[in-house]
Amino acid sequence: MVDYKKSIKNWPEDEKPRERLLKYGEHTLTDTELLAILLRTGVKGASAVDLARKIMQKFGSFRNMSHTSINKWKDIKGLGSAKLCQIKAAIEIGRRFREKEMLERKPKVSKPEDVIDYIMPRMRDLRYELFIILHLDSKNRIFDRSELEQGTVNQANPIVRVIFQKAMENFAASIICAHNHPSGDPEPSTEDKEFTKTLVKAGEMLNVKVLDHIIIGDNRYYSFADHNLID
Repeated sequence: MVDYKKSIKNWPEDEKPRERLLKYGEHTLTDTELLAILLRTGVKGASAVDLARKIMQKFGSFRNMSHTSINKWKDIKGLGSAKLCQIKAAIEIGRRFREKEMLERKPKVSKPEDVIDYIMPRMRDLRYELFIILHLDSKNRIFDRSELEQGTVNQANPIVRVIFQKAMENFAASIICAHNHPSGDPEPSTEDKEFTKTLVKAGEMLNVKVLDHIIIGDNRYYSFADHNLID
């Protein structure tokens, strides 16, 4: 029987996470084992797997790790800034890989669900408001995106100018706009509704069709097109 309190280097070869990954593939490892490989080392009296297990027990999932503030990590013994940066960086790499992969496929949009998988993973967990613009070609395929971290729907006129400036620079035939509600509730505010009206009117004047405005909450969303609020 393996003594898991020993250093990982003293474990049998088939029990070591790195060796198992190389022999059987990364898909065969548990979340704890993958995290242990990122951590590389443990602390006195606890292996990297022990430390990874404590982290998984505290947060439950990689998603929860991605949006939890740094202060929530401080009480985990043996987790310094270097290890924390490694974890955060790895999670962000995975998210960006997924976004890039989806964008390269130039997904065709015919309903809100076609873009939710693309924008939900990042936007649902943000603690600040982020506004994104998806640029589509004449066949309703997404080919690019822009982000406006400083813009909010409470600054309707300035943000509308920037939105269509970016759309025309990219020769977009149409756009889909989305922003998140950090509260987790995607129901539109009065400002959201007024902003959407302004957005659609501006698109009509500039011959750039606004297909939808989507608000992202915590695994929920509100689509103005679904509610017949965009012609």
